[in-house]
Amino acid sequence: MQPIGFQDAIEKVITTDPTYDREAYNFLRDALEYTVKRRKKNRKEAGGHVSAQELLEGFRLYCLQEFGPMTVTVLEQWGISTSEDVGKMVFNLVNAGVFGATEEDSVEGFRDIYDFDEVFARPFRPTSGNLSGLTGSFVKTPQ
Repeated sequence: MQPIGFQDAIEKVITTDPTYDREAYNFLRDALEYTVKRRKKNRKEAGGHVSAQELLEGFRLYCLQEFGPMTVTVLEQWGISTSEDVGKMVFNLVNAGVFGATEEDSVEGFRDIYDFDEVFARPFRPTSGNLSGLTGSFVKTPQ
């Protein structure tokens, strides 16, 4: 049997589960590559299994790097709103034959790892102290 290409796998996945956008799967692949490169840089090793927590941390950092304060908007557009969604995408790709998993891996391993609002939106919200010195025509002053 000939190995399936990544884009063909995405088409197969989207046909059976259209929950997530095609671009989300491409981004997930890139986030996995980012995670592996980051691991190699930090530990001086590239091989080995990437755990759900490692992948989600790499996914988080890569999202923030690529999309900054627009991360939540982009992910919602792609149908991703929880860490479990990332796990479901991973296992869609595992079932399509382009990602690997161990017997210990499961979608549940991705559940409730972090809250999207907390890790993607909160870092960009202004604090009350940041706004105290603002003046100008765009700030209404009480009359």
